[in-house]
Amino acid sequence: MRGWDELYPLPVPPSWVPGAAVGILSLHFIQKLLFPYFWADLRYLLKVFTYGLRVEMYRLQGRVVTVLDKFVKLAEKQPHKPFLIYEGTIHTYRDVDRRSNRIAQVFLQHEALKKGDTVALLMGNEPDFIHVWFGLAKLGCVVAFLNFNVRFRSLLHCVSSCEPKILVVGADLLGTLEEILPELQKDVSVWIMAKDSTIPSVHTLLDKIEAASEDPVPVSRCSANNLKSAVLYIFTSGTTGLPKAAVISNFQVLKGAAGLWAFGAMSEDIIYITLPLYHSAASLLGIGGCIELGATCVLKKKFSASQFWSDCKRYNVTVIQYIGELCRYLCNQPVKEGEKNHKVRLAVGNGVRNDVWREFLDRFGAVKICEFYGATEGNICFMNHTGKVGSVGRTNFFYKLFFPFDLIKYDFQKDEPIRNKHGWCEKVKKGEAGLLISKVNAKNPFFGYAGNKRHTEKKLLCEVFKKGDVYFNTGDLMVQDHDNFLYFWDRIGDTFRWKGENVATTEVSDVIVMLDFIQEANVYGVSVPGHEGKAGMASLILKHNASLDLEQMYKQVVTYLPSYACPLFLRVQEKMEMTGTFKQQKFQLVDEGFNPSTIADPLYFLDNSKKAYVFLTKELYEMIVSGKMKL
Repeated sequence: MRGWDELYPLPVPPSWVPGAAVGILSLHFIQKLLFPYFWADLRYLLKVFTYGLRVEMYRLQGRVVTVLDKFVKLAEKQPHKPFLIYEGTIHTYRDVDRRSNRIAQVFLQHEALKKGDTVALLMGNEPDFIHVWFGLAKLGCVVAFLNFNVRFRSLLHCVSSCEPKILVVGADLLGTLEEILPELQKDVSVWIMAKDSTIPSVHTLLDKIEAASEDPVPVSRCSANNLKSAVLYIFTSGTTGLPKAAVISNFQVLKGAAGLWAFGAMSEDIIYITLPLYHSAASLLGIGGCIELGATCVLKKKFSASQFWSDCKRYNVTVIQYIGELCRYLCNQPVKEGEKNHKVRLAVGNGVRNDVWREFLDRFGAVKICEFYGATEGNICFMNHTGKVGSVGRTNFFYKLFFPFDLIKYDFQKDEPIRNKHGWCEKVKKGEAGLLISKVNAKNPFFGYAGNKRHTEKKLLCEVFKKGDVYFNTGDLMVQDHDNFLYFWDRIGDTFRWKGENVATTEVSDVIVMLDFIQEANVYGVSVPGHEGKAGMASLILKHNASLDLEQMYKQVVTYLPSYACPLFLRVQEKMEMTGTFKQQKFQLVDEGFNPSTIADPLYFLDNSKKAYVFLTKELYEMIVSGKMKL
């Protein structure tokens, strides 16, 4: 009897098949070994290219499609889908579209606003912030977002720098308005989001909205002529001085709105925004991102660490936004049962520290941290599409082709880039910290700041590598490793020089917060008479019911930091001053210095002769500033 193989002989593959299979497997292993991020990079680059191609196709067709245009189309396409959820109340796409039409009609009837005029908006997080923003945008106005945390002189500076025809103020910010009203330019018309006003010169808006028509204003008013025209002024956070009004174009709004989509968010997602709407992270990435996706946004009046996760569960949130210290605030909350029982899958933002990143994932579950880098006014952006802990993004040959940038050597003593004998800047090696600069060209423009040509020119570096080239100076020090991952190192204003060495404030604060009694550390440099550079100083917040252990503090800094980086001065505060975007405020602390006669907080000095931190008395202070005490 013949065997099975004789009755049904197996087909013999061609001789080249085994070789091809081995070749494919070898290529796969080589790719995994030498190019482990190839496919992740390719997917990301294809997304960037696809979005850019779509915008370019609109341009070639003679169409300028803005984020506002997309919103109006969505209001027609999905009128009943929730766009905003605020304090339990749902505002559909149609609701927001119609109310913004009413606001546009009010200003059309009561104010002689021309296309291109500026209107300043001083409001907190509430639906009417978006209604007013969209309504004014439909009139072709440039809207300036004012930071409601800024008061009196600083606020007057912000208003004057953007030269608005109208100032719209939220009802809950009447006190702030009353502070600046006597000094406000007389040609600025003031409107308040209320039905009545006790101030004769202030117009009311709510009563007029109710009586206004829902009909859309003429399309000619809001149609954009080109993507480079200004549509917003968004103020920088003012960590190192007075805020500056960054000019935001339609092009930048489109790029910001694509961020959530690029990280993998979808139309079914529910995005939780607790950040202030006056900041680009909430307005462009958050609200703009929702419009790009056609998704739903849950808007919070103010960030609350204690209510954060209960809100996420209540509204079935799937995407959250963070910035600065927000994630650390969540990690500092008391541990509760079921903290991983939520639907959040993406956390998009910037500024989370390595230790907090890991703690956040361990405690709150498999949330993909989508860290990115980008300045409000900048022309460069990095996105960590691989999820590498600590990195702000990745680069490669193709990315640099579309978005040319470099890391260059920087002189901290002179506070300027280092130039060689030929006058050109020099690039740093991989693994070294360098100043991030981004080439300014037609594809990657820099639009500057409103009302201050000097600040705009100051952010540009000319004749960098060759004659005629121009680069945007980010003011940020970055490190690129050998795998082409990029890491934020420090701000040049935050990095100071002491005893001939560069001190990175983030490195010092990371070492200090390792101590179990330290809640927060804000490190900066202060001037000491008779000494070059700046001496390190740390403002400390202690954990609840904890006391400052000076012996442990001394051991920590001398063990983990080089001698020149150990803070010479400590200041214990009850509350850390923050900007409205959860960034530590250093400007005022630097200005106040370390004088115990003018500072009520406890101050300490690192006395090397005693190998300890000692209480800084007025007598000791006098010895330091007179040069009698060796530093």
